[in-house]
Amino acid sequence: MPHPLYVAIIWHQHQPLYKSRVAGHYQLPWVRLHGTKDYLDLVLMLERYPKLHQTVNLVPSLILQIEDYVAGKARDPYLSLALSDVTTFTDTQRRFTVEHCFDANHRTMVDPHPRYAELYNQRQEQGLGWCVENWGPADYGDVLAWHNLAWIDPLFWDDPQVARWLEQDRNFSLSDRQQIYVKQKEILSRIIPQHRKMQEQGQLEVTTTPYTHPILPLLADTDAGRVAVPGMQLPNHRFQFAEDIPRHLQKSWDLYIDRFGCAPRGLWPSEQSVSPAMLDPVAKQGFQWLCSDEAVLGWTMKHYFHRDGSGNVQEPELMYRPYRLETPHGDLGIVFRDHRLSDLIGFTYGAMEPKAAAADLIGHLEAIGRSLKYNQHTGHTSLDHPWLVTIALDGENCWEYYPHDGKPFLEALYSRLSEQTGIKLVTVGEFLEQFPATERLPAENLHSGSWVDGSFTTWIGDPAKNKAWDLLTEARQVLARHPEATEENNPEAWEALYAAEGSDWFWWFGEGHSSNQDAMFDQLFREHLAAIYYALNEPVPTAVQQPIEIHAVGGDHLPMSFIHPVIDGIGDEQDWDKAGRIELGGARGTMHRSSVVQRLWYGVDHLNFYLRLDFKSGSKPGVDVPPELHLLWFYPDRSLSTSPAPLANVPDEAPVNYRFHHHLGVNLVTQSAWFQAATEHHRWQAHPSRAQVGIDRCLEIAVPWADLQMVEPDWQIRMLAVLAEDSCYNSYLPEHRLIPVNVP
Repeated sequence: MPHPLYVAIIWHQHQPLYKSRVAGHYQLPWVRLHGTKDYLDLVLMLERYPKLHQTVNLVPSLILQIEDYVAGKARDPYLSLALSDVTTFTDTQRRFTVEHCFDANHRTMVDPHPRYAELYNQRQEQGLGWCVENWGPADYGDVLAWHNLAWIDPLFWDDPQVARWLEQDRNFSLSDRQQIYVKQKEILSRIIPQHRKMQEQGQLEVTTTPYTHPILPLLADTDAGRVAVPGMQLPNHRFQFAEDIPRHLQKSWDLYIDRFGCAPRGLWPSEQSVSPAMLDPVAKQGFQWLCSDEAVLGWTMKHYFHRDGSGNVQEPELMYRPYRLETPHGDLGIVFRDHRLSDLIGFTYGAMEPKAAAADLIGHLEAIGRSLKYNQHTGHTSLDHPWLVTIALDGENCWEYYPHDGKPFLEALYSRLSEQTGIKLVTVGEFLEQFPATERLPAENLHSGSWVDGSFTTWIGDPAKNKAWDLLTEARQVLARHPEATEENNPEAWEALYAAEGSDWFWWFGEGHSSNQDAMFDQLFREHLAAIYYALNEPVPTAVQQPIEIHAVGGDHLPMSFIHPVIDGIGDEQDWDKAGRIELGGARGTMHRSSVVQRLWYGVDHLNFYLRLDFKSGSKPGVDVPPELHLLWFYPDRSLSTSPAPLANVPDEAPVNYRFHHHLGVNLVTQSAWFQAATEHHRWQAHPSRAQVGIDRCLEIAVPWADLQMVEPDWQIRMLAVLAEDSCYNSYLPEHRLIPVNVP
């Protein structure tokens, strides 16, 4: 029987519990704002293409908060300001507005709106203090209006009220802001009913997640962190409360049945985290299938998935199929997402022209289909087996980086997929119903890990994360010592526990991830813990009343995510806020020699490697800064032709005396660039390059991966930056080390 290539796209919609159990109100606005921009429009757009089926995961903690806003039970500080008389603002309210009401990607959500952009540029150019001193009521009224309008999805811009506000642009009254809030609630009220309707029509499958998005393997035993990282430094106290797993599953199960009128089939394990310990309760609850990441499959099979130069998996038969896990309560199907395809949508396509991005994704799917056909040895021009490609990712945060919230990209993608006969979009549930998983994975061999490198290091192992786990363990033990406090007679204690067990708090603690709300996430976590003690009439430990860590701007750190900077030499703060950073020279304190380059930033996406150098204020290339920059790529453990740096007077010291394979030279005065690759006999051969160079307030460079021929996805390479004049060595950056680069 011939088959198309089946593709399951799963969108994960999630927010942690932002309601403070101490203050009694919501501390952050992200459910309300993402609710007007990302949840309803995604399925409304899909509804226009009835041939395409998809899966959407709605986390229970998100559903409950949406319902609170619809019912008028939720009020956050941002909303309170928007619904207040700006003429009575205190200095604290004015400062909060200026500091926080531009929290959005300015290129896609602020710059397109003239008045919002005008006020944003004033803040950037004049500073927060100047705005607080000089802005009048009209300015604050407009900022607060636009902070809400910018989050209304473009799909709703043809609504008469929304269209009128967009045209109005400025001079928004309190009545206008109140009506904007009414529109927000109207959009929010349609989210759950629309998902239910489309599921009942068969175009959508709605799945769920453990109640408050906890990492089930770590609830069972925090020692699970050592499965992938044997030497991990664990918390002082071991968390072992596997009995909390069925509680989370039962609550999400019951909530789902109440909202959707049927039982869920699929479970998105929080952070795609799985382990043998969580399989039995998942199957016992009645779930039929799970979703995890290719890294987990690779660890389980003890197989590394190789990719070709285009980034496509070279062993497609292993990845693109469901697997079967046997448990005492029946079989569970499990699908593993293609990590790279998911990341392309999540982190890279927003920086591409929408039609080109859609064509690129379809091209990857077509290449997968061709590879599977080549390997089936039957000579057929169609697929003999029902293969399933799973693409699974965050369905809300990525769109902020797309033009028009991703609408042009999705329209281009969906219209082309609707015309395809060789690719068919399905829900996971309908695929498994027609083609049950037959390939068995021994349940006891399932790897304990997540979507992040197949480990749990994002949530445990860091000193701050471990401290949070110790506080949670202590609170959980106190609750265990109160057997009279049941979920029926003391729901406050249990709801606070469930909230504190959510994964999000641990994501933000320590190294790896940071935002301008880190202190608030810290506070919310500890307030959930404090609520456990209050509900049990126990004293709140001093440690719970104090921040877990100091939330200050850090120094050196590795990249936190993909970046997509505009190469114009401006060094836009949002473009580089997720980049790796290395402090140089005088920027690192008095014990380091002064340097004209104060800071180095670096990062990647699937298209380019990016580098930024911040010069000392007032420095000019060719005058205060040597006029040449040379980037040299070093490939450890790779058999490639190499050559010394093509410069004179290079000192015989590591790492500048290494032999390199690629070289990009940049004239900082003329902004011209030249590119070379090493050949036999330690020679350099010129090659064309599409590198971009921008110099203004800083130096920004983008080097396409296509320039670095022979470099493959997942390679770990190193890079050195050398300053020179007339091809004579001057100095190198960073001191005594290389810049780590992971090819996506």
